[in-house]
Amino acid sequence: MKEKEENESERSSRRNFLKKVGVGVGAVSIAGVAGTSVFAGNKSKSGEKIKLLSPDGTLVEVDKDDIKPVKEILNELKEEARAGLPNRKFCMVIDLARCKNARKCVEACQEGHLLPKDHEWMRLYLLQDDNHTAKYWFPRPCFHCDKPMCVSVCPVGATYKRPDGIVLIDNQRCIGCKFCMTGCPYSARVFNWKDPEVKVPEGHVYDPETNIPAVEGTVGKCIFCADNLRKNELPRCVTACPMGVIYFGDILEDTVTNGIETERFSKLMLDRAGYRYREELGTLPSVYYLPPTQRMFPVESGLEDSDESIKGRYKNAGPR
Repeated sequence: MKEKEENESERSSRRNFLKKVGVGVGAVSIAGVAGTSVFAGNKSKSGEKIKLLSPDGTLVEVDKDDIKPVKEILNELKEEARAGLPNRKFCMVIDLARCKNARKCVEACQEGHLLPKDHEWMRLYLLQDDNHTAKYWFPRPCFHCDKPMCVSVCPVGATYKRPDGIVLIDNQRCIGCKFCMTGCPYSARVFNWKDPEVKVPEGHVYDPETNIPAVEGTVGKCIFCADNLRKNELPRCVTACPMGVIYFGDILEDTVTNGIETERFSKLMLDRAGYRYREELGTLPSVYYLPPTQRMFPVESGLEDSDESIKGRYKNAGPR
């Protein structure tokens, strides 16, 4: 009975968090219409209904005001992406004591953003601070810095920081100069050397909040799953991690969750001596770490189920 009550409490806590972190701004619903239009939600509707054939061959009936040219919708999506979500300051907290290199965060990210297998927006490193200290697993997304060097060096404004703390890339503006990759001290960006050759959903319209599809000759990176946040959902890496390593939330609400446990951000930082990676650089990352003390797993267990290509990455891991 006690376990049931605790599980119910956890689910309730998660629901309450998602209500707080949600902004009440619905995601734009998109579907292809005869290759020239898309559906997009409007606040006011004409009431006049039009029958159309959907991409899967189904006859659907929609309001006339729900039909707009693709170009108009694209412009609206880009404006929304730059504006971000109001009255929010998103952050991520990664508990290094829980990580065992399960790589589910990497896989969920790749699947959700249609990335090829050699593109990892979330990377897992095996770090050791000194010869006399233990090794530990270190997940590294984009840090979404408050003072992002990548933004300051972009010559065309393709990469930008939103008021809610998220740094995005508009790959339709990106010219592939790689200045942002040089400017990022965390190596958090990936260059698309070739067409990723992924199957994009029919009727999909490009949106910087998904960065799908990736474009040859442009740069990609972790985007905190901005599309999920607009739908009041947690980033994919958070919900995919089986150990609850990654917490996500809103500093203004002082709340973070890993999907099961919800914590006060400030208390978590104080109780667990939270820190930001390479704080001395002055970039002010929005990603925080909890030290790998009292680890839940031996570091070697992170290689047990890995294939040889993954194991090979960590053969020479040592003090940094």
